[in-house]
Order: sequence, then C-alpha cells, then structure tokens
Amino acid sequence: MADPRPPRFDASADEVARVAAAAPDWAALAAAARPCVACPELAATRQHVVVGDVPLTGRPRFALVGEAPGAQEDETGRPFVGRSGALLDELLAEAGLDRAEAAVLNVVKCRPPGNRTPKAAEVARCSGWLRRQLELLDPPVVVALGLSAAKWFLGPRTVLAQVRARPHPVEGRAVWATYHPSAAIRFGPNGAPRAGLLADLTAVAGTLA
Repeated sequence: MADPRPPRFDASADEVARVAAAAPDWAALAAAARPCVACPELAATRQHVVVGDVPLTGRPRFALVGEAPGAQEDETGRPFVGRSGALLDELLAEAGLDRAEAAVLNVVKCRPPGNRTPKAAEVARCSGWLRRQLELLDPPVVVALGLSAAKWFLGPRTVLAQVRARPHPVEGRAVWATYHPSAAIRFGPNGAPRAGLLADLTAVAGTLA
C-alpha cells in the first residue's frame, strides 16, 4: 500500500521529520516537540504544544488520534480534556475500553486559531511528530477520530461514511475511522455520530478482547 500521508510541503516539514525520527524514546520526542515553531501562526497563538498522553507502563493497547487541540487542551497541555474529551471518556467506558490503556494523540499538536480546521501545510509539518509517536508506541489498533485524522491514515480523498465500521490495514496496524466526539456533541445525544462512534468503539473493544 502506498504511503497515504500528506506530502512534505517545505523545509520546516523536513526538519520536523528529521528531529522526530532522531528521538530515541517518548520523553525525548516530547521534549523536542514542545518548542516546535514549524507553523508560525500556530506557534504565535498557542499556550502549549499538546504532545499527547500515553499509558504509564507498557505498550498502549490502542491509540486514539484526533484532529488538533481545542481551547481547554491548549490551556492544560493535555489532549481531549474538554467537552469532547468528557464525551469520549463516557463512550469509551460504555464500549468497555479503558482510556488509561490508550495513547491519546492528535494529528496537529497546536491549537489552530478559533478551532479552525488545520491547513494542509500544518498537517504536513506536524506529521513527523505523529509518525514517530506511532513508531515508538507501536499500538496494534488506531482509532482515527474525525475526518482529518481519517485522511491522515487513509488518504486525502477519504469519505468517512464509506470507511468507518471496519478496520483498515495501514503499516501493520488496524485503523478504524469514526466520528469525532465534537460531531456527536453537535448532533446531540440521539444523533447518528454519537451512535456511530459508540458502535465503532464497541467493535474495537471486541477485537481487543
């Protein structure tokens, strides 16, 4: 399978990829990522680079990969701690998954101004960090939350409705693409995104049992 990830647009993306690839472990990678200024607009407006959460011990059973930090994530430096995170925690528990056993990451590590969708160049520049995170953590299963994350793994023409509800083999991992918790919030407790997200998380739990 051809590499579906975004092309490198400029020298900043190449430099991030070089620095990330040289990190021997998670601590070194996190230390290298926190002062990143590859995306000037994001670096100028962020409070924290949200590197991600990992299990305290051992290899993660699965990884959750979202789009980018929101306001509360930017404030705290941790992923999925706002309203979307609260709903994600609720649905993980309902599906029988333990967030403490997961790596929780984002495609882009800095909050885009106004929570806008990350630009293609920003995704490209940040890809080196996520690629190295996945190499170091080596989760057997990845849940891509939302379209931006799904496109990172499955390609730019990905249509979420066409790829969700089943695993896709990507570089030795099973990638499940599903709705972002923010979509579940936007469409309400009886909306299709919430039901679909819960169904997909439940299916993932079944494969890990």
